[in-house]
Amino acid sequence: MPVKVIVACGSGVATSQTVASKVNRMLDKDKIDAHVEAVDLKSVDRYLKDAAAYITIVRDKKEYDLPVIDGIAFLTGVGQKQQYEKLLKAIKEYKG
Repeated sequence: MPVKVIVACGSGVATSQTVASKVNRMLDKDKIDAHVEAVDLKSVDRYLKDAAAYITIVRDKKEYDLPVIDGIAFLTGVGQKQQYEKLLKAIKEYKG
């Protein structure tokens, strides 16, 4: 079963879908068995329970018990390589 990665933005529609699609393509290209799912910020906590990582588009002060990846990097390309490597490490170390 693929490892789950959650992406969230304010509405869970446009921005998070864009980032989820891009990250899914990157993971597929690298043959990583993971599924990236876009959700809205209000329901993010319930999706994070069995996720390997959380890619956030919003600046959030909340602390999470899993690696948090900067989703803006996947939108702009700035720092994308570092954030992608952080995501790969989170997936690799995930103990589900």
